[in-house]
Amino acid sequence: MPRMKLYNYYRSSAAYRVRIALNLKGLSWDHVGVHLLKREHRNTEYLALNPAGLVPTLIDDDGTTLTQSLAIIEYLEETKAGTPPLLPKDPAARAYVRSLAMALACDVHPLNNVRVLNYITGELGATDAQKSAWIAHWIEIGLDAFEKVLLQSGLSGQFCYGDLPTMADCVLVPQVFSARRFNVDVSKFPRVAAIESLCNTLPAFIGAHPKNQSDFAP
Repeated sequence: MPRMKLYNYYRSSAAYRVRIALNLKGLSWDHVGVHLLKREHRNTEYLALNPAGLVPTLIDDDGTTLTQSLAIIEYLEETKAGTPPLLPKDPAARAYVRSLAMALACDVHPLNNVRVLNYITGELGATDAQKSAWIAHWIEIGLDAFEKVLLQSGLSGQFCYGDLPTMADCVLVPQVFSARRFNVDVSKFPRVAAIESLCNTLPAFIGAHPKNQSDFAP
């Protein structure tokens, strides 16, 4: 039987969060590398799969093709019966976990993805130092708000929600990885740092880490 294929780039935060979700659910899948810096996402073949030219793209074993990381995770949640859930059953709790995920995936990550950074340095002429300051600025704002929500809600346990990993943790860990890449002091957000540290002891997160992908390039 065909296996799922995930078209992704090892360092992409969006792809990283889907890899975590696939692993947490114990699903079998194949990694297909799409190197963003080599502009493989602009190849005709890939654009036929994902006209936006972004990663990730998931092809399920029945041929279903999906884009957008959170939509993919929701699809896995709805279609892969018998796998560990990534959203709680209670509607209010589900909405809360989604809000955590979206706070990073929608409000922080898009400001720092490759095409935005290329525009800032290319069309707007920003220096590398200015680009790095831009990245760090938006990540710090996002993680600060995330930390405050976790503390104020009283709903986090070992993980973002309770004592089992959810979709929120799938999104948080890649964002913290990105924060460290750009020298953001994550220790300023102790709850976030503790959750990320615990997540990175679990096989599902370890297997999804950028350095453990077949297209990893140090």
